[in-house]
Amino acid sequence: MYEADLRATAGHSMAGRVGAGANTRLPELYRTMRRIRTFEERVGELFVRGQSAGSMLHLSIGEESAAAGVCASLRDGDSFTTHHRGHGIFLARGADPARMMAEIGGKEAGYCHGKGGSMHIADMGLGHLGANAIVGGGIPAVVGAGLSARHHKTGAVSVAFFGDGATGQGILYESMNMAALWGLPCVFVCINNQYGMGTNIAQATANPNLHERAAAFGLAAETVDGLDVEAVAEAAERLVEGARAGKPAFLAVSCYRFYGHARKDKSPYRDPVEEEAGRRQDPVAFARSALIDRGLESESELDRLDTEIGAEMDATIDFTVAQTEPPLASMFRDVYAPEEPEPEPVRARIDRVLARD
Repeated sequence: MYEADLRATAGHSMAGRVGAGANTRLPELYRTMRRIRTFEERVGELFVRGQSAGSMLHLSIGEESAAAGVCASLRDGDSFTTHHRGHGIFLARGADPARMMAEIGGKEAGYCHGKGGSMHIADMGLGHLGANAIVGGGIPAVVGAGLSARHHKTGAVSVAFFGDGATGQGILYESMNMAALWGLPCVFVCINNQYGMGTNIAQATANPNLHERAAAFGLAAETVDGLDVEAVAEAAERLVEGARAGKPAFLAVSCYRFYGHARKDKSPYRDPVEEEAGRRQDPVAFARSALIDRGLESESELDRLDTEIGAEMDATIDFTVAQTEPPLASMFRDVYAPEEPEPEPVRARIDRVLARD
């Protein structure tokens, strides 16, 4: 059973919370989470309309605090990788939601000209080294990025975002060991949404304290409750700054995946009572209540903000639908080095051979 079931939501009032920069940070954290939540809802709509590229996409609804809280501590020049559930992370790092949606829709105007789709978005300009559909596949890239940053003395940090399912992959432990051994500016962020596809974490690991594995390698390691985005941001700030100074880190963010593994997954492996309890642990709703409780925002002000964000994300669908698909001739663009000749299409090769005969 999800660990949040053991506590009452009412017991998590944030009205009395105190923390460094808490009152000044929360409004922006809320805005980031609300934009992620609304974007993901529109991604789901695009899929249902049959206008997304490919047959699968994975929503991060319920995990917004991990993206917003960790990315709030990153700065220009930092880099990161994501797993296949990485739309929100990229948005929190400053991505254009219209270009993101166009990529998910397989359109030329997307970040990867429509050839990456939902699970393979990348943008070097924003430090996004790539999303990866292979479980744990993006983790070792941050070790290379961290080694480069240390060698060139840039002061940059590289962050790997992955799910709890990736904690069963050996590459995570090889990467953490190398980062610790060489003192690299790397942070490993596990978004523990309680499920690896259809398997609950309790059925996959005997010790749910995932941060203890990282501590064994010498990393600074913590687990934080993803219901509280400020707690996530504060933990991330400590660990990211430590990584800049040469102490790599691991942060597990506990949350609940509101929906199935992919958009078509109705999660029959989860009990409805569990799902209802898990969805009550909503970091977006929790932050909204905190803003009102502290008098930082009124309900009407937040309603206006939510409406503005809704209109912004509605526009991403309109933009995507109006764009064109990448031309067939662009198939090999960005696959080979610019100076390399593109492979000859099969049809052209057949025509050439037949013409010679």
